[in-house]
Amino acid sequence: MIRDSHNYSEYKKIVIIENEIEAQFIASVLNERGIPHEIYSFQDTAFDGLFQTQKGWGKVMAPKSFEAEILEIINDVRRAPPLHEVPGHENE
Repeated sequence: MIRDSHNYSEYKKIVIIENEIEAQFIASVLNERGIPHEIYSFQDTAFDGLFQTQKGWGKVMAPKSFEAEILEIINDVRRAPPLHEVPGHENE
């Protein structure tokens, strides 16, 4: 997660994240591109992740001005084929 000069009260929910792996990958891409964001998990230890099955793993929060770029990144990540379906990576 990037800390920057943006006012965090101006952050809004951009997208729901499906799982922890997706969250880590998206955070890496957003950090690499210098896009301010926060990723929040819906994990609640008191309920042992019950709400994650209903609401998704977590969410990406960011300034509205970055919404289109973040949604494009998310869509690209979700459209990518699993590694085992990429030629040359059959055994992974």
